[in-house]
Amino acid sequence: MNKADKLALTLATWFGCGLAPKGPGTMGALGGIAVALALHRFGGMPWWGLWILVLAGTPVGIWAADRTAVVKGLKDPQIVVIDEVLGQWIALAAAAPGNWLQIGLAFGLFRLFDIYKPWPVRQLEGLKGGTGIIADDLMAGVYGAAALALFRAVVQW
Repeated sequence: MNKADKLALTLATWFGCGLAPKGPGTMGALGGIAVALALHRFGGMPWWGLWILVLAGTPVGIWAADRTAVVKGLKDPQIVVIDEVLGQWIALAAAAPGNWLQIGLAFGLFRLFDIYKPWPVRQLEGLKGGTGIIADDLMAGVYGAAALALFRAVVQW
């Protein structure tokens, strides 16, 4: 395996989260939350910076997911969790920073939409290569963010 493949594998597994024996997607989402909270709290990143991370991370994620899929010889290897990280960041952006209940809801809603894949989440999986691996989780993140924003508006919280 060359250096580019190793870098792709490191990013695609989100620094090893995807290698968890059980629930690699859940571990990837939690790893994404941990990085977001650390960047916000200790790095001074504003909460809206999550959108910049998603925009910058999406092409990198597509490349890493695609390259990892080729190396592993699988369409969508379970170890690839950078897609969960990106989708989780979208859902997390709808939570109030520091509000642990909202952060927990963002996590739960994202995982719900990622696992059950309502339309068009499942259809986006059919896109070619890394794009399909990433796109469905981005849409699940949008659904999670929308559901959390709606909930916050209804209960005025």
